[in-house]
Parts: sequence; structure tokens; C-alpha cells
Amino acid sequence: MAGSTFGTLFRVTTWGETHGKGVGVVVDGCPAGLSLCEDDIQKYLDRRKPGQSRYTTKRNEGDEVEILSGIFEGKTTGTPISMIVFNKDQRSKDYSNIMDVYRPGHADYTFDMKYGFRDYRGGGRSSGRETIARVAAGAIAAKVLKEMGIEVFAYTEAIGPHSIDKEHWNPSVRDENPFYMPDAEAAERAAEFVEQRMREKDSCGGIVACRVTGMPAGVGEPVFEKLDAKLGQAILSIGAVKGVEIGDGFAATRSTGSKNNDAFCIRDGKVDKKTNHAGGILGGMSDGTEIFLRAAFKPTASIAATQHTVTTSGEEREISIHGRHDPVIVPRAVVVVEMMTAITLLDELLMNMSSRLDKIKAFYQR
Repeated sequence: MAGSTFGTLFRVTTWGETHGKGVGVVVDGCPAGLSLCEDDIQKYLDRRKPGQSRYTTKRNEGDEVEILSGIFEGKTTGTPISMIVFNKDQRSKDYSNIMDVYRPGHADYTFDMKYGFRDYRGGGRSSGRETIARVAAGAIAAKVLKEMGIEVFAYTEAIGPHSIDKEHWNPSVRDENPFYMPDAEAAERAAEFVEQRMREKDSCGGIVACRVTGMPAGVGEPVFEKLDAKLGQAILSIGAVKGVEIGDGFAATRSTGSKNNDAFCIRDGKVDKKTNHAGGILGGMSDGTEIFLRAAFKPTASIAATQHTVTTSGEEREISIHGRHDPVIVPRAVVVVEMMTAITLLDELLMNMSSRLDKIKAFYQR
């Protein structure tokens, strides 16, 4: 199976299935000398693990990570870092009634067409549980970025039609509600909306936003390997994501050049911008201001409401999906967006080190 590796210098390879023995990741390219332990990884995994509230799946998993290699005396050695999270509460029998049925909104049909068979126990590699590995790898990237003064902060911007209010923006509130919204009032409205969907045996989607501060200018490439293109690939590779916006995104189509262009200025002796419609990226390269992106998540595909579908043998039938599923995947996806952003930025920063001869000479002639 190709396509399980992401990155060029900071390379992440994920493996495992939702109902297998576990899921894991191998991280290659992490610089030596970084202080790292399981607790550094666990605090991020705890943000995506199931069972945090009534709005997430009741699958009882501690999602405790084990680091198997790449660490000596509490520091990274520069060699591959391998990590694993064992599955402890998988219930494969919950899926026995749909083993011969293509679930609407899932990868069942396409997986079957590609490989000639599929793991019907929750979707196998197509399951959202694969993101455990991404978060574990991203935790390492985020720690390296923090050493460089770069912070990545993701949050829920909207659940269904209920969006946060800029006037009520409070980052410290994000972790105090089950939806990871930096707006307590919006979180209350979101709760009522999700409760209604649950009563209807339905689900909903939403928007995750991500802000990056401290990113230096000039990181990325001007043609095929644009920074925004790499971020788009990273975020779109997350299951259930159907769209990505950088800066104003689609709203820029309703603007004009005079309004959409970000005027340059000098602030505190440095080049800055008066606005940030571009989202911190110009011409495929970071411009030194805040990077801002949004990811659109579709409603959770597994719902208890009756749906029409077909079987693997070509018969039409009705289906009602049972088991433990999130009525909205957005809250648990916040940290996944944050970590995939961190992985992408660190990889781009490492590659950018060889972009100028003067910087290479300065490094080796010290």
C-alpha cells in the first residue's frame, strides 16, 4: 500500500488498523538532542482520544503511547523514532452486520475497487483512528518548532451553522469545552445543535481553523512545492476533510485587488503587513506574518438513521449503522489539524536550510 509516508526530510510513516493490534508511526529526520519522553506525546493524544464527552465515541481507549526507538537518556539520537499505541477496546462484532454492505459516505466501495477486498471492521486504514499516529509524530514536530519560537494553535471555528464570534475570542477557553471552541457562548449553541442531531440519529460537520505565529519569511517554494500547496495536501489527507482555505480563501473571490492586497509597512523596524488576507503566504512562501488556514470537515459518515445502499453482490438494501461513533468528528480533529500543520512546517523549514549559499557557508564555517 503506497501513500503512508509524508514529508521529505522530516518523514512520517504511519501503520496499523483501527481493529488490529495497534497503530503506530516511524518518524525519521528528527534532529538529535531534542528532549523527548512519552508525556510530551501523550498530552496531544489525550486531546483526540475517544470518550472525552457525550459528543464523542464511547470506545474506551486510553491511547497510551510507547516510544520504541530513537531516544537515549531522554534525548533524540537523530535515528528513526518508532512509536506505538495498542488497541484495547475494539469490538469487531459490531461490524458483522455490514461486512457485505457498502456504507454511504465511507471508503468501503472505493477500497474494494482498488484492492479487491476491504477490512469492514471500522474501515481499517481508512479509519479516523489512523490519526493517532499523525498526532504522535506531530507532537515531536511541535516541540521542535517551539524550540524555534514557532507556535501552532488550532481550534474549532464552527459546528454546523454555529460559528465563534471574534468579539468573544478567548484562546484560554478552547480546552474548557468539549468542542474546543475559543468562545464559550458559541460552544453552548453548538452543544444544543449537536444534541438535536443525536436525537435525529444523525451527525454534523464543521470548520477547524489553525494559526501559526513565529514563522520566518521565505520558507516554501515558488512553483510545485508551494508552502500553501504542501499544507493543503497535509490537511486534505485527513479523513473527512473536504476543503482547505488559506487566509481569506474563497472569500477573496468577492474582493478586489485594492482590498485583497496586503499593504506592506515597517513595524518595530521590520517589514510587516497592515492586513493579512493572504494568510501569511505569498507566492508559495511564508511572508513572516501569521499563517492562517481553515479545514472543512463533512458530517460523520456513520449514522444510526436508515440509509439506502447496495451490497458487495449488487443487491440494493437499507442500512442502519450501529456501534460507537462520533456525532461530530470536528472536536477530536482539532489536534490532528494542528499536528499535520506542525509536521509540514518543520519539514519545510529543514528543507529551506539549503536554499542559500551564504547560509550554508555560514553554518559550516563557524
